[in-house]
Amino acid sequence: MKVSEILQVKGNILYTVTPETLLADAVNTMSEKDIGSLVVMEYGDLVGMLTFREVIKVLHSNGGALGAGTVRKHMDEAPITVTPETEVNEVRRMMLEKHARYLPVMDAKTLLGVISFYDVARAVLEAQSFENRMLKAYIRDWPAEQAAED
Repeated sequence: MKVSEILQVKGNILYTVTPETLLADAVNTMSEKDIGSLVVMEYGDLVGMLTFREVIKVLHSNGGALGAGTVRKHMDEAPITVTPETEVNEVRRMMLEKHARYLPVMDAKTLLGVISFYDVARAVLEAQSFENRMLKAYIRDWPAEQAAED
C-alpha cells in the first residue's frame, strides 16, 4: 500500500497558515477544525509544520500562555515529508523513528496533503481486516478431500 491510497480515502481537505500567522490564530484554527497540525506555506513553498507538540512546548515555556508570537517562531522548520509513492511500511518506520505524528505529502514542490499516524494505523488495520476476510473465505471454500476408495 502506498501513501497515495491513504490520501484517496482520506480526502483532500487541507489547512495551511503562513509563518506570519499569529500563533493564537493558528491554535484557534486547529481547535475549530479539530486537527492536530497545520502546514506552514510561504510563497507557495512548504516552510514548516505546526503541530500540537509545538503548541504544548510554547505553553510550557510561557507558563500556560500562548503569547503574541507568530507561527514562524515556533514551527518545525524541517518537517519530514513523504511522496505519494512512499510505501506505508516506510511511513510507519519514519513516524516511529522520528516520533512524527503528521507528515506532509509532497509531489516535487506541490503539497498534496498531510497524513497522520491515525490515517496510517486505520489504513493498515483495514488492509489486515480485508486480508483476514479473504483468507477465511479461502479456507471456508476449501475443496473437500475425496474419500479414498478401496
